[in-house]
Amino acid sequence: MTAYRRFRDRIRIGPVEVATHYDGRGRDKHAAACTAPGCGFSADYTDRPAAELAARTHRCKA
Repeated sequence: MTAYRRFRDRIRIGPVEVATHYDGRGRDKHAAACTAPGCGFSADYTDRPAAELAARTHRCKA
């Protein structure tokens, strides 16, 4: 079963988008996902600076 997530506080750093969402237990989580075709990078973090750091240091393989 897939989870429906409503993202807020979205920013774009290069090809990577960073956004905040609630997990299934109502806690804030921060996601970083690359939007380049064929890349497939995405990760969830518990704090916003970690997600932004991942976005800044991401290098696409696509």
